[in-house]
Amino acid sequence: MIIIVFGLPGSGKSYFASALAKTLQIKAVNSDVIRKERFAVRHYTPDEKMQVYEEMRSEMETALRSNNSLVLDATFYQEDIRRLFTDTAEKYGQSIRFIEVRADEEIIRKRLSKKREYSEADYEVYEKIKNVFEPLSTKHLILNSTQDNISDMIKKASNYLHQADGNK
Repeated sequence: MIIIVFGLPGSGKSYFASALAKTLQIKAVNSDVIRKERFAVRHYTPDEKMQVYEEMRSEMETALRSNNSLVLDATFYQEDIRRLFTDTAEKYGQSIRFIEVRADEEIIRKRLSKKREYSEADYEVYEKIKNVFEPLSTKHLILNSTQDNISDMIKKASNYLHQADGNK
């Protein structure tokens, strides 16, 4: 099973994706970690972003070939990027489970004001991505992140993934 956790910077998607992968005992691949490991100086150009997504897609393809599950964590803010992943999964006869993480703007602002280990996104980056974010039109789970609801989010995601797995 391939699970894509996506959403705007500061939504809590990385924290959730990590917790979900740990709960499911599967690997998680985070775009911020890849970017920081790959680029000593990060410019966030379209080419740089595509290199990160391409590395994530390659990780996904390796998991699909090995019949392993994987959580992918990034903004996935454009339909073309999401399609690259869904098309790859379809080549292996698999589909992707999408989970969108959202949060109130006040929470996002507070989260982005703090330094984080891998992400350099601040509120200005959040606003830029928010303005170009292309909503996912296909059926997917939407979770609202607060400061203290990770257990509830994991439970809802587990139920969703179990139902989706049963509907293959």
